[in-house]
Amino acid sequence: MTSTRYDVVAIGNAIVDVLSKADDAFIAERALNKGSMQLVFSMDEAEALYAAMGPGVEISGGSAANTVAGISALGGRTGFIGQVADDQLGHVFAHDIKAVGVDFTTEPRPGEPSTARCLILVTPDGQRTMNTYLGASQFLPEAALDLGMIRSASILYLEGYLWDPEEPRAAMRAAIAASREAGLRVALTLSDVFCISRHRGDFVALIDNGDVDILFANEAEIISLTEQNDLEGALAAIAPRVPLLVVTCGADGAMALKDGERVTVKAEPIDQVVDTTGAGDLFAAGFLHGQARGLSLEQSLTAGAVCAAEVISHIGARPVADIKALVEARLG
Repeated sequence: MTSTRYDVVAIGNAIVDVLSKADDAFIAERALNKGSMQLVFSMDEAEALYAAMGPGVEISGGSAANTVAGISALGGRTGFIGQVADDQLGHVFAHDIKAVGVDFTTEPRPGEPSTARCLILVTPDGQRTMNTYLGASQFLPEAALDLGMIRSASILYLEGYLWDPEEPRAAMRAAIAASREAGLRVALTLSDVFCISRHRGDFVALIDNGDVDILFANEAEIISLTEQNDLEGALAAIAPRVPLLVVTCGADGAMALKDGERVTVKAEPIDQVVDTTGAGDLFAAGFLHGQARGLSLEQSLTAGAVCAAEVISHIGARPVADIKALVEARLG
């Protein structure tokens, strides 16, 4: 294995998030699937929804980008690979991710389509309904991969959302091959039930081929992947087939299953859930940072729970408090 320069290198959608508060009636009027993510397939559709939204806050986002931003905030060394356009939002994304200490070297793509954006509606119960226009992010080519960056990581982290478009899917397969040659671990987050419904066969094949060392999912996603009726059935079906399975269960905490052992932690208490955007992303940040630094499963799960609790206590998918200090205080 090559010497490691990075704890985690991630490949994912390069997106600028636009967050706005909305009520349930707004969600229902537009037949949106509350608490989930749906794709917006045209710029016109994205502009119409944006015009109907209330005042918004623009924050650079994207699931895997949020995760490596969190790892960087924890003191980890990270890199990110994702496609932006050569436009204003693309420049905003590049500036923001570099500003939080993440190495980002992917060249912007000239011309149309524009940089991806995610219109996030946050209801009073803290649930987020995401409407994503993928734009340039779905055109990440294999040629854009920084193989030197990938091969010098401890863990390669892949975003399930990006598996949908053909071009980045091929790039991610090439990244997996490079990771295998370099002897590093590959982590995959399933991202959303809609991704699984479209690509269940591919995800299962990656697992059964031994291409996934760490699999992240929430309860609904792992049930969907295994086509079981309940969580316990899903765990029994998939845990023996992946070296490390990590499942988040919302307010019920999270668990990790490895070599027949199950480790669980409770969710960290907070005063109020304000916005669940990024909860899974920051949980993955804490867990992966712990694993890259050689922490136990329980310590890694606890770090993930602390990071998730911080991010759901405010608007936005990136931490605002010192999560490094919070994790260190919690772990003792």
